[in-house]
Amino acid sequence: MAYPAGGASIKRVGRRIVPFFFGLLLASPATASSWQQELLALHNRERAAKRLAPLTWDAGLAASADRWAAELSRRNQWGHSPSSARTDQGENLWMGTSGAYQLAAMVGSWTDERRWFRPGVFPAVSTTGDWSSVGHYSQMISPRTTRVGCAIRDNNSWTYLVCRYYPSGNLVGLRIP
Repeated sequence: MAYPAGGASIKRVGRRIVPFFFGLLLASPATASSWQQELLALHNRERAAKRLAPLTWDAGLAASADRWAAELSRRNQWGHSPSSARTDQGENLWMGTSGAYQLAAMVGSWTDERRWFRPGVFPAVSTTGDWSSVGHYSQMISPRTTRVGCAIRDNNSWTYLVCRYYPSGNLVGLRIP
């Protein structure tokens, strides 16, 4: 299995990939597993480049993300959770062939949106004229957002990465640097 990167031990439990020490899935920031630490570092690298405060890991957001990732994996479908299920939470999704991607590549698909991003007032933050072409990236670097929690699920065909952000960043009228 090619993920989670960073040397975390993982094992397959039915249709789910979990850290070897499952109790760390909902760990506090001080005891977050290595794949969680890597996800947080990938987010914070982008934020540091913009001179923004780092995000902190939030176990509650990770649990919420895990519930949605499990649902996507179970259904073998793709799509955002209902906004009513994540009040003032942003959400980034990624899906790819099971076991084929490292965490850096998963998050890299979001950070690659940087090439179309232009600082401004949301939603006018894309050189393409369509905010959704930079929506993952703008959520990651939103100055309003302070916490993140993510989860990974696998169903032997697809790997799903779901990250939840609090407070949500892509708000109309919000300046994004």
